[in-house]
Amino acid sequence: MQIAAPCVVSLTWKLADAQGAEIDELREPVEFFYGGDDLLAKVEEALAGHEAGYATTLHLEPEHAFGEYDPELVFFEARDIFPDGTVDAGMQFEGPPPGAVTPDMPADAIYTVTEVYPDHVVLDGNHPLAGIALRLALTVRDVREATGEEIEAGSVGQPVLSVMDSAPSGSSLH
Repeated sequence: MQIAAPCVVSLTWKLADAQGAEIDELREPVEFFYGGDDLLAKVEEALAGHEAGYATTLHLEPEHAFGEYDPELVFFEARDIFPDGTVDAGMQFEGPPPGAVTPDMPADAIYTVTEVYPDHVVLDGNHPLAGIALRLALTVRDVREATGEEIEAGSVGQPVLSVMDSAPSGSSLH
């Protein structure tokens, strides 16, 4: 079956930065909805019309992957706004954490605690791979028709490129 929207593709890949340092490897095939929000637009563009067995390597500039790094999305908050003072680097919040006082921070961003100090905490709303040019070597392992449920959802259910959605050791491209 040729890859065309809507369908589901099973992929494996190796993701590296532009200098070749490995960021993520997806060894076991994972399904992604093709024609929805599961894959980056440049990945879908590269897969169009191909079949199982197709392999390619893509170079993705930040604007075609996770965007440019925006220093305006980095801010400090008092450590005491966190419950019982329990806050660790790597914690994430959808929107600024409750009690945050920094004005005009987007409510729909995922903020990651990057540093913890005795009196304050540094939060970053950039995607962990923002500002990084990427190399994605991928292989199509299978292609199948999407179910009605998948078509309605525009997804197979899990964020794709979660490697890009969270820590650089995940296993999905979104």
